Amino acid sequence: MNYSYPATVSPLSPSGTVTLLVSAEQAGIRLDHFLVQFIPDSSRSNLVQSIRLGLIQVDGKKKKSSYRLKAGELVSGTLFQAPPLELVAQEVPFDILFEDDSILILSKPPGIVVHPANGNPDGTLVNGLLYHCQALAEVGDHIRPGIVHRLDKDTSGIMVVAKTSQSHRLLVDAFKARTVDKEYLTIVFGIPEQRKGRIVKPIGRHPVHRQKMTVCDEKKGRYAASNWQVLEEYTEEGCSLVKVCIETGRTHQIRVHMASLGHPVAGDSLYGRARNTRKFPRQMLHAYRLSLYHPITGEKLTFTAPLWADFQEIVDQLRMLQYNEVLPLS
Repeated sequence: MNYSYPATVSPLSPSGTVTLLVSAEQAGIRLDHFLVQFIPDSSRSNLVQSIRLGLIQVDGKKKKSSYRLKAGELVSGTLFQAPPLELVAQEVPFDILFEDDSILILSKPPGIVVHPANGNPDGTLVNGLLYHCQALAEVGDHIRPGIVHRLDKDTSGIMVVAKTSQSHRLLVDAFKARTVDKEYLTIVFGIPEQRKGRIVKPIGRHPVHRQKMTVCDEKKGRYAASNWQVLEEYTEEGCSLVKVCIETGRTHQIRVHMASLGHPVAGDSLYGRARNTRKFPRQMLHAYRLSLYHPITGEKLTFTAPLWADFQEIVDQLRMLQYNEVLPLS
């Protein structure tokens, strides 16, 4: 059930102090769900942690996340603040496709988070980038040095990293201007009736499940557009190999858009189906090709990242079942 509440008191001060008065319409709602509606920029896990530690209380008393609020109660306190993260250089594997003094093009393995965050303090791609090039520490955000775009942990494939402040600024502008072309390969459940299509659906944070994104109306989400095309059909297994070119770069965009069509990414435990999920080692999504203008020379560059072994093995198995042969990916 979705709830929409008018704020009776400013919920979050610049210092992170929460002050909320429960109205009659809001009575009976769980404390954690109540806070999620008012503080969308904070993760649900952080809000639950704040409640569990007693940092956020109801009428000055510690309550559980499941506590049902009553009209007239005052929810107040401060949000949990995790200690600042410290970056360390660590040897983390990734494939280098191209490198010069300004940019680095790499292929990220599946299972690696791009940058440190609460719950993933190290062992990330950024830690590996610092091991490869210590000078990156001075480029861009202190916790995301050199990073201008991201891939999900279990999404593999091609990324561009800025090695200088100038290239970082210009690449950020290029992504905002949508002059960087990104092409993905994915295996989805089902056989789409059409061979190709364009999805234009705004994407925003799920109102309750804060780790998820969802399609929503324009007022609650951000414009998102994806173009997809079926490359191969595997009727024996009820799935398809699909190419997706994204015009925008919203969080979980391909996973959300394909799920909204009824063809979720295979192996995706967040947006996918429980059926057959164990057959796939991870979400079957790979950033396959990237085209951009070099931020310094202006030269048009196109790079391709071969499928990682786990993804290629699944494709080979599906082709053998469907065609009794393995064909190279064009």
